[in-house]
Amino acid sequence: MSYKTENQDHAPEIDDVTGVETTGHEWDGIKELNKPLPAWWLYVFYVSIIWAFAYWVFYPAWPTLNGYTQGILGFSQRQAVTEAVAANREGQSKFREAIAKAELTAISKDPELLRFAVAGGKAMFGENCAGCHGRGAQGFEGYPNLNDDDWIWGGSLDAIHQTILHGIRANNDDTRDSAMPQFGIDEILEPKQIDDTAVYVMSLSSTVDDAEAAARGKEIYLEQCAACHGDNGEGNIELGAPNLADSIWLYGGDKDDIKTSIHTGRGGMMPGWTERLDLVTIKSLAVYVHSLGGGT
Repeated sequence: MSYKTENQDHAPEIDDVTGVETTGHEWDGIKELNKPLPAWWLYVFYVSIIWAFAYWVFYPAWPTLNGYTQGILGFSQRQAVTEAVAANREGQSKFREAIAKAELTAISKDPELLRFAVAGGKAMFGENCAGCHGRGAQGFEGYPNLNDDDWIWGGSLDAIHQTILHGIRANNDDTRDSAMPQFGIDEILEPKQIDDTAVYVMSLSSTVDDAEAAARGKEIYLEQCAACHGDNGEGNIELGAPNLADSIWLYGGDKDDIKTSIHTGRGGMMPGWTERLDLVTIKSLAVYVHSLGGGT
């Protein structure tokens, strides 16, 4: 690459194509045109510089050893957020006080309180419960769907509130607790008996091909399972025994899933929230979950 500068004592050269004088700089035969920046661009640039200096003076800008320069206006975004949060809490205080004093049924009958509780409960659900139950409370395998009509421990406002307060198989004296026997692990039933029982349980909600296995399984079911799940598999919310006669399954409803449930006893755990959330928030959560449509 070659570079040269023309003698600046000579008259400026005019480019033949554009009619613009050149700067005298040339790179490999390419000459630089002498075209200054547009005036509007320069003005914007200068205004930006002035604005930057003004910002440094009026607003917090420069870090120091003990903080930062406050600026003439003394503005603080952190303080503005703090004040906004405080104002928001003050506006919420009357609703929170009302929820704290009201019975759950009274909250559901008061349109204003109900809106506030559902909005707050939804926010807290997303923060604390969605990790297991899903953002839409649709549930996953092993984590109940809160939108349907199947409730192991009952779907009333009071029942939901109790479950949220103390959890299921959690580490507190008031937790909901039930233990399904581990029929396979503890060798209460033989593998063939578990297989027959699974076929019978499937027959409670669908048609099965092996009627003989279902008949054998029914005898075992009535002896080992009916005390909790009911003679017809209708379940018992007082004992936390699921309904086996519908098509809603917590751990899956095919034969292998049911056999695993009988073999291991399953037994999921939900934490109690009394040590993590205040009572007003727990009430709001109960109201929100009940509003999803599955509660009774």
